[in-house]
Amino acid sequence: MESKSSLEIDLSHIEKELVLFIDSEYDDIEEDTNETFEYESRYQIKEGCFYDYKFSKKSYRLNCPEQSTIVRERKRDKHIGRIEPNIFVGALSLEILENDERKGSLDLEVQSTKTSYREDYRYMLNSIADKCTDLILQSNSPVSHTFESDFNEDSQTLYQRFAFVNSMINSDEFEESIQRIISSPATQWSDKVELNDVRNIKQFRNSDLRKLINSNSKQKLPPNHALTKYGLSSIATKIETKRKSESVDTPENRFIKHALETFLQFSFDISNHPNAGTRLKREAKIVIENLESHLQHDLFKEVSQPTTLKLNSPTLQRKGGYREILNLWIKYDLAAKLIWSGGEDVYQGGKKDIATLYEYWLFFKFLDVLTGIFKVEQKAIQKLIVPSTDGFSLMLKQGRFTPLSGTYTTGNRNLNIRFNYNRTFVKNDDIAKAGSWSTTLRPDYTLSIWPTKLTEKRAEEKNEIVHIHFDAKYKVSNIKAIMGDDDLGSIDNEKNEIVNGVYKNVDLLKMHAYKDAIRRTSGAYVVYPGDKNKIFKGFHEILPGLGAFPIKPTENIDETAYLEEFIKDVLNHFLNRSTQRENIAVKSYQIHKDKSSKEIREPLPEYLGGKKLIPSETNVLVGFYKDEAHYDWIKKGLYNFRMGSGNGSLILDKETVGAKYLLLHTFGDDSSSDLWEITSKGPKVFSKEDLINKGYPNNAKTKGLYLVINIRKADMNLFGNVSWNIKKLKNYLTGRQSAKPFTTNLSELYENVNK
Repeated sequence: MESKSSLEIDLSHIEKELVLFIDSEYDDIEEDTNETFEYESRYQIKEGCFYDYKFSKKSYRLNCPEQSTIVRERKRDKHIGRIEPNIFVGALSLEILENDERKGSLDLEVQSTKTSYREDYRYMLNSIADKCTDLILQSNSPVSHTFESDFNEDSQTLYQRFAFVNSMINSDEFEESIQRIISSPATQWSDKVELNDVRNIKQFRNSDLRKLINSNSKQKLPPNHALTKYGLSSIATKIETKRKSESVDTPENRFIKHALETFLQFSFDISNHPNAGTRLKREAKIVIENLESHLQHDLFKEVSQPTTLKLNSPTLQRKGGYREILNLWIKYDLAAKLIWSGGEDVYQGGKKDIATLYEYWLFFKFLDVLTGIFKVEQKAIQKLIVPSTDGFSLMLKQGRFTPLSGTYTTGNRNLNIRFNYNRTFVKNDDIAKAGSWSTTLRPDYTLSIWPTKLTEKRAEEKNEIVHIHFDAKYKVSNIKAIMGDDDLGSIDNEKNEIVNGVYKNVDLLKMHAYKDAIRRTSGAYVVYPGDKNKIFKGFHEILPGLGAFPIKPTENIDETAYLEEFIKDVLNHFLNRSTQRENIAVKSYQIHKDKSSKEIREPLPEYLGGKKLIPSETNVLVGFYKDEAHYDWIKKGLYNFRMGSGNGSLILDKETVGAKYLLLHTFGDDSSSDLWEITSKGPKVFSKEDLINKGYPNNAKTKGLYLVINIRKADMNLFGNVSWNIKKLKNYLTGRQSAKPFTTNLSELYENVNK
C-alpha cells in the first residue's frame, strides 16, 4: 500500500467538483490501490493520530453518528475540522452532510498501531469461538442440533454470529485442511464393469471364457478357425469385464463437500438478509468467493451428494485435514447460534477493538491455566454459556463482574480461590471489608486466595486473603514501555513526557495503585503480547510483587508458560506456612483490628537495646517492695519474685518473661514514677540462701525459691518525668492482693498518666 501525508477524495458522485481533503503531519495515511484487504476501505488511517480535513465547498460537513468524539468540526467553518480516531480500530463509517441533510457516506479503515493486529484479531476471535463451543459441547450433544440457523435478527446480531463463523472459515487451519484434502484425498477401490472387444483382452479369466461362449451376441467363426477343432462355431466379439478403479466419491469426501456447501449457504443467507449492512455483505461475499473456489476443484466435481453422514468414520476422525473440517463442522452450528453481548465492544459496526478482544481472549487463557492447577467449579464455568431464546449467550462483557470459584486440596494446606473478571473494589473506610481506601478501582482480572477454614468475608476481616491483580495491555509490545527506564535521565524527563502525553511508566504506576490502594493486595501485573517477563519482588519472596507477563495470540502451546509458572510459585508460597508475607499479614491484622489507636504524646525513648521501641509491645512488670531495707537491696540492681502459688507469686507468661521495664510501688501508693530497666535476658532461680548471700534482708518469712532479675534505674527524663496511676491499670488487684506482681505495657501506662 502507498503511504502518504495527504488525500484528495473525489466526491463528484455527490456533487460535481466536490472534494474532501485529508492531511496528516506524518506519512501515516495509506491508500490500498491494489485492494490488498478486500473487505477494508481503500483509505486507511491509524489509531491515536490526528487528521485535518476540509471540504472544497463550504456547505458540506462531516459527521460520525456512532461516536461523536471522533469528528471535531470548527465552530465557525463547519466544513473544516479534525478526525481523531483515538483508540478506535476497524471500519469507520462517516456521514457527509449538506446543510444537515445526509448526502452520502465515507468509509475509512482505522489501522491498529500493531502491524500484526489483523492476524491477531482473527486468531483470537476464532480461539474464543472454539472455547465457547467447547463449553457448549460439554453439556450439549451435537447430535441434538439441527444445523439450521434462524436469522430473524437485527444487523448487529447477524454480524456477531457471522464474525464467529467467519473467524473459523477464514483461519489458516481451515485453508490448510482443505489443501491437505485436495492434495491427498481419501479414495476407495471398486470393480468397474466395461464392454471390451475380445481382441483387446490380453488375459482371459474363466468367467470371461464363459461369457465368450454363452453371450447372446455372437459372430460365426470361419471354417478354418483354430477354435473350430474345440467344437466352437461362433464366439462373442465383445464381453463385459471388470477392472479395479480408484474413486474419490467416498463417504468422507461427500461429507467434506456437504460441509463446504453448508458454510456457503450460511454465508449466502447472511449476505442476502435485509438487515445485513454494507460491511457485513462485503465480508460475506469474500467468504462466498473463497468457498466457491474450493468447491470448483475437480475433486468435488467427482463427489456426489451424501445420503448419510458417517461421523464415526476413522478417516474423518483421524486423517489430517478431514479431522479438522469435522471439528469445524460440529462447532459451526453452535458458533452460528452464539450471541455474545461483549461482542458489541469488539466488532459492532465493523470496528475491530483489538485491545478489548485481547482482554476477553486472555480471560479464557487464564481459565485454561487455572483449571490445570486448581479444581474450578464446573457449574461456574458452565454459567458462562447460557441458553437464550434462539441459541446460546456468552455471559462475558467488559464491566460485568464474572466470578469463578475453586479449591486446592492436594497439598499440605486447603485453599479457596476465586478468579474474578472486572471485579470492582469500591472505596470504603472499613478496613475489615474488601475494597479500596482511596478510590474505586476495577482491575481486569483478580485472583483471590484464602484458607478454606474461613469464609471470604471472614478472611478479609482477619487479613488472611490475598488478591493478585492482572491488567491486559494489547498495545504494549516492549517491556520497557511498561516498566520504563530506571536511569536518572528518564526521571529527569518525566515532566516532559507527561506534558507530551507519552508518559512511559503509566502502566507500572497503575499496578502500584492497585497494590497500594486495594486492601489485601499482594501483587499486580501487566499481561501484554510481548516476549519478556519481568517480576519485581517487594522483599525476598514471590509476594508481594509487581511485574509483567507476555502472552501472545499465537498457536504456540507455551504462550502461557510464564503465567503458569508464576501461579504455581504463588501456590507453593501459600503452602509454606512460615512466609514473611503471612507473618506481616497476621501482625498487620493485630495492629489494625482496633479501629482507634492510643495516643502517646509524652516523651519516650526511640530505641531500646538497639530495637525500635513500640509502646504497645513493650511490657512492664509492676512489682512491690515491702520497706526501706527491701528497697535498699533493690537499688543494688536486683529484684526478686516469689515462686509458687502464694500471694506475691509471679506467673511466668510470655508478657512477664519478655518484660523490658519494672515499675515499683509500696504500701499506700496510688501512683509511681519509680521505673527501672530490666537488663537480664530472663529471670534466674535463687534460693533463700542465695538471696541472703547477695545481701537480701534476712527475714524469718523468707523461704523457698525466688526468681531474680537484673535491673538498673531508668532515666525518667526520657519518659517526660511523668507519674503513672497504678490503681487504674486493668491487672491491678485491690486490698491485700495489691502486692501481687502483674504486667502491663507502656501504652496502658501512658493512658493513666497523672495530670
